[in-house]
Amino acid sequence: MLKIATFAKRQTVSCKLKMTSQESSVSISFSQAFCSQLEYRLCQTFENSSRPDLSGFWCDGVSWDPVPDTQLTKKSVNDSKCVVTRAWIGKDGQDEYEMTIQFGKYALRRIAKGTEMNDCIPSSETMDWIDIDTAKRTIEIRLK
Repeated sequence: MLKIATFAKRQTVSCKLKMTSQESSVSISFSQAFCSQLEYRLCQTFENSSRPDLSGFWCDGVSWDPVPDTQLTKKSVNDSKCVVTRAWIGKDGQDEYEMTIQFGKYALRRIAKGTEMNDCIPSSETMDWIDIDTAKRTIEIRLK
């Protein structure tokens, strides 16, 4: 079993990732289409935000190729309940952020079934599903 590094965004959140060669991928759920939908929802949420430091922010992309890509196995996602990837965010949409996507119960069920999870992205009306640190260029997303 190959041990992958631990990524910590907050003291309460860490992803410990492991992989074996027999595990199946979650590429149907975590796909280019999902990442495009997440990008769009982030833009809407930033626009609706009352935070002054996020005024004029937008997202120009979310990578569907996590770092490392070994995170996209059903076992790894089930164990860690998250993936770490990159997103391009900022006033010009070109600042690279480390993005941690935390999967809630609904998203984990979609991944287990191998179905799309676009409807697991929360509403753009509130920022309560997003933690963003513009100084450290990190963002954590919590799906339903």
